[in-house]
Amino acid sequence: MSATPPPRQLPLDLGHRADYSRDHLIVSDANAAAVAMIDRWPDWPAPVVVLAGPTGSGKTHLADIWRARAAAIAPAVGDIAAVDPAVLAERPILVDGIAPGAFDETALFHLINAVRAAGSSLLLTSRHFPAAWGIGLADLNSRLKAATLVEIGEPDDRLLAGVITKLFADRQIEIERHVVQYLIARIERSLSTANRVVERLDRAAMEQKCRISRALAAQVIGAIDAGQGGLDL
Repeated sequence: MSATPPPRQLPLDLGHRADYSRDHLIVSDANAAAVAMIDRWPDWPAPVVVLAGPTGSGKTHLADIWRARAAAIAPAVGDIAAVDPAVLAERPILVDGIAPGAFDETALFHLINAVRAAGSSLLLTSRHFPAAWGIGLADLNSRLKAATLVEIGEPDDRLLAGVITKLFADRQIEIERHVVQYLIARIERSLSTANRVVERLDRAAMEQKCRISRALAAQVIGAIDAGQGGLDL
């Protein structure tokens, strides 16, 4: 007669919320220049700043910190033509996620002109610098050449380790250093991936009623690499 496997605990969604405020922002060589530019506002070298970096590098996180600090409006890329220029006299503007060929060049040109005329600020984020946006409007190219360009790099070991440790701390979990080092050596170098891995580990530990160890980390990473969803590890 086969043994009955122990019952699994059903993980509950406790609404964990990470603290993404500036006070808890982790800074490393990968994002130091971008953080310095955000901190420098409103004393920017130009009215328009373009923050560029790969997916998962933390662009949107930094942009959100700036938006909150500057009380900026944040229209979707497709809505920039509808921005009322009168608003720019009172509030800066954030446009997050500019992608080549996926925005209205004329609308962006007029928005930049309105920002300059109002003495306001515009933060644009993208995976690419403007030279790779495939812009056909010469006047817009000219305006963007006058913008300040800031690169945010792929997360380095220090940033990933700090973020993973903080994500566990936000869940009231003290994680051992060797487990963190194991994770950063094996996961995609992306802050969003780090967040998903921490969530999976927390749920797996609750389900299996065990601590988060290197063995559990290996199990979860293996399941992710195998494309398994949910908690069927």
